Parts: sequence; structure tokens; C-alpha cells
Amino acid sequence: MHRRTLALALGLALLTGAVAEAQSGNTITVQVSGLRNNNGTVRCGLFNSAATFPKDGQEFMGAIGTPANQQATCTFNNVPSGTYAVAYFHAENGETKLRTGLFGQPEQGYGFSRNATGTMGPPSFNAAAYSYAGGNVTFPVTITYP
Repeated sequence: MHRRTLALALGLALLTGAVAEAQSGNTITVQVSGLRNNNGTVRCGLFNSAATFPKDGQEFMGAIGTPANQQATCTFNNVPSGTYAVAYFHAENGETKLRTGLFGQPEQGYGFSRNATGTMGPPSFNAAAYSYAGGNVTFPVTITYP
């Protein structure tokens, strides 16, 4: 009885390890260019639904890039296949949330995957989204300053 239980537990552990390893190679890299300086960080959010995009605190995953040569890279690891959109901003003074003005206009550099733009607000999830089948992919984007 113990031998069967041990064999089952070992089999489940190996299967769990194989699934975790299969996703561990799944990386989405966002290369942000066009920064006006190398101050602070670039904060990126990976969103997996229109219902949450690009709402603060509702991202599927978050990542931070350190600027160098007016560029920064945000890397999302262990990402399952799916449809994703990215929103990002230049936190020049270490902010954790995008600063906006009276009518919601960004006061910092910002942007979205596919360099999508919106009219009177952010773009739609579909305009910014990529279909991701797994593996290692790079989304190049250019930041916009107000």
C-alpha cells in the first residue's frame, strides 16, 4: 500500500514539475524605447482581459524595467499562452501609479503594446492585444510623453 502511494506521489510530483518547467520558458519581453532620460524606472503591467485593461492594480502580472540609454526592458516570466496587452509608464521619480491631471490626462510618459492609441482615453484591449502561444517573444514599443 505504501509503495503504491509513494509511486503515485512521485508520479504527481514529476508531472507537476514537467508542467512548471514547460511554462518556465514562456517569457514576454517588452522593450520600451524613446525615454527622455534614464531616471527612475519603467513600470509595466500585463493584462489578460478587456475587463481589467488597463486598470491600475488589475494586471495579470507586473514588471519593472531599469532605464539605460533611453530604453528599458520589462520581462514577464512563466506566462501561460493566451491573449495579452501591456500598459506601461515612465516612473521618473519612483512613482507606483501613473500621475494624471484633472481630466485624466497622463502627466508622465506612457504607452501600450502594439503602440496602440485611444481617443479620449486608453485604447481598447483588442487594439493593444497580442495572441501569445508560448515561448520567448519580444514586444517592441515606443513611449509617448504628454
